[in-house]
Amino acid sequence: MSAIDIGQAVVLGVVEGVTEFLPVSSTGHLKITEGLMDIPVDDKSVVAFTAVIQVGAIAAVLLYFFRDIRRFATAWGRGLVNREERYHHDYKFAWWVIYATIPIVVVGLAAKPLIEGPLASLWVVAASLIVGSGLMWLADRMGRHKRGEDDTSVKDAMLVGSSQILALLFPGFSRSGATMATGLMLGLDRLAATRLSFFLGIPSLTGAGLYELKDAMGGGVGTVPLAVGTVVSFAVAYASIAWLLKFVAKHSFNAFVIYRIVIGLVLFGLLGSGALNA
Repeated sequence: MSAIDIGQAVVLGVVEGVTEFLPVSSTGHLKITEGLMDIPVDDKSVVAFTAVIQVGAIAAVLLYFFRDIRRFATAWGRGLVNREERYHHDYKFAWWVIYATIPIVVVGLAAKPLIEGPLASLWVVAASLIVGSGLMWLADRMGRHKRGEDDTSVKDAMLVGSSQILALLFPGFSRSGATMATGLMLGLDRLAATRLSFFLGIPSLTGAGLYELKDAMGGGVGTVPLAVGTVVSFAVAYASIAWLLKFVAKHSFNAFVIYRIVIGLVLFGLLGSGALNA
C-alpha cells in the first residue's frame, strides 16, 4: 500500500501549486493537509514526496520566466568565454544565484535528520506561521521599496538566498515569505523582491526534489501518486505565479500576514484540543 493514494496526491498537488510561491508556507500547508488526511507527516517517504512535487512548481517557474532565464543563461555563457561580457548585470546575476544557493545546500545536508524529525512537527509549523508573519509585516513597513531588479547586488542575492534557511529549518516560516521579506528590508520594491525570490528558488527547490526522489520512490509512496502530484502542482503553480506578480505590483502583504496568523492560531487550537495529531 502506498502511503499516499492518487486522490490524496491530487489534493497535495493543488496545495503545493497554490502555496509554493505565495508567502504562506507551502511546506506548512502540505503538512497541515497531510495531518487532516491522516498521512504521517514525519514519514521519510512522505517528507520526500512533498519535496519532489515541488519540482512541478519549479517547472512552472521555468516556463513562465523562460525568456528571463534564457537571457541570464546566455549572458552567463558569453561571460565565461568573453571577459568584456562579465561586466553585464545578467552575467553577474547568474553567478549570484549560484553563490546564494550554497548556504541552503550546506545547511540542508547538515540538518537533514532534524528537518525530517523534530522540526517536522505541526507545532513548529503553527509557531513559524505566526513568527514569520511578524517578519513580513515589519519588512513591508520598514522597507523603502525604491530599488528595482536592475539595482540588485551580490549582497542582496546572498542575504535573500540565505534567508531560505529559515523556511528549511522551520516549516511554516515560508521560503517565499522569508526571501520576499528580506528583499524588502534591503530596500527592493515588492515586484523586485518577488521576482528575486522566484529565481533563487529554482536551484534550491529543484535540487531538493531530485535529492529526495530516491526516498519517495523507494519508500512508501508509489510512482503514480508521485507523478500525479507533480503534474498537478505544475498546472496550479503556473496560474498562481501569474496572479501573485499582478497582486504584489499593487498591494501590500497585509492579506498574507492576516491569513498566516489566522491559520497559525487555528492550527494551535486543533493541536491543543487533540483534534489534529502533531
